[in-house]
Amino acid sequence: MAAVGGIDRKLMPLVAASLGLSAYAVYWLRRSNSDTAVPGVYESKKLLNEYLAFHFGKPEELIPYSFGPKDALDFPKRCAELCLKHFKSKDIGRSRALDIGCSVGRSTFELARAVNEVIGIDYSQSFIDAADTLCREGEIPYKLVQEGDIFSEAVATVPRDIDRTRVFFEQGDACALRSDLGTFDVVLAANILCRLHHPKYFLDRLRQLLPKPGSLLVLTGPYTWLHQFTDKSLWLGGYVDANGKAITGFQRLQQELGPYFELLEQVEMPYFIRETARENQWAVAHATVWRRK
Repeated sequence: MAAVGGIDRKLMPLVAASLGLSAYAVYWLRRSNSDTAVPGVYESKKLLNEYLAFHFGKPEELIPYSFGPKDALDFPKRCAELCLKHFKSKDIGRSRALDIGCSVGRSTFELARAVNEVIGIDYSQSFIDAADTLCREGEIPYKLVQEGDIFSEAVATVPRDIDRTRVFFEQGDACALRSDLGTFDVVLAANILCRLHHPKYFLDRLRQLLPKPGSLLVLTGPYTWLHQFTDKSLWLGGYVDANGKAITGFQRLQQELGPYFELLEQVEMPYFIRETARENQWAVAHATVWRRK
């Protein structure tokens, strides 16, 4: 069993949390002896610019052609809209939502259209710093790579009709959330399950975050299980079990969540991440909507 400094790597998030270490420190400890992962993978300026474009980029900036997968744009906004489609604020009084893995915050802001208080949490300090700037100033400049070292200037802007005073951001680890976070009426976790070091820790915590019957959980994911992020023994899906049966991520979600949540809807959600003017990522996330029993 792999260990660093005499500590089992699987226990590091809990040990670090008890010592008051940051999520980034946990990440560095877990990956410092890895040949395939880079500490602080989400802390680069390049990735920050890409995610600001992913969340706030204008269609003409992201796909400046007469063709292309334009239905895949605005993925973070569409995730929030999927939450709000099933959310009934008038039935619960003052409402709270959690956007875990919020990145630079577009979904968090969009949830504030109908939710009284929204907390966005992300592993990356640079993402949270950008989200805080957006919350405070309403906009932040960033750069779009055209090719090589050629860039164009862009500005990420929070829609003016959103009340930013409802929104709060903090840096944290989805697998070791602070104990006093409270409870929520809506939890959104977009495309993070296959990027967590212990995804089952997160799934187990959901019962505490969403204790009230009728509260909503929305999960999305491309199910790209990678050992650089999650030890293979901890993958939720994407493996063949001892009996030769293929286990998918959705099957495990049904197994883990089914006793506590009712599945309301499944949606195939394309998304588009711009890298340069001519090379980009197109993928499809599987979105599931669950209601607490």
